Amino acid sequence: MDVEVILQRGHQLLVTGVELVGAVVIVVGATLAALRFVIDGLRRRDAAVFTRIRLSLGRFLTLGLEFQLAADILRTALSPTFAQIGQLAAIAAIRTVLNYVLGREIEHEQRQVDDR
Repeated sequence: MDVEVILQRGHQLLVTGVELVGAVVIVVGATLAALRFVIDGLRRRDAAVFTRIRLSLGRFLTLGLEFQLAADILRTALSPTFAQIGQLAAIAAIRTVLNYVLGREIEHEQRQVDDR
């Protein structure tokens, strides 16, 4: 087998693995938030409980998005075309804005929880 083919397959496996980790992080976070909502949120209908659930979910979403962005960067790392670079720039911009907004929301919510 040609070395180039082996590198290409390894690269594809690496990208798929990183994408999978990002998806798992998001699914685990959503599942935990849903369980906490059912267990804690419905039992105690306190705004602080919902804020903690949102904080937790936001952290998982932020981490999952970071893994997804890493996978996109890895995907275009091997001999990228200008079209792929443009796509990566658009994806990176969108995900960076999402992460920024989520981060600000998490900080705001965290301050509210700390003040209580």
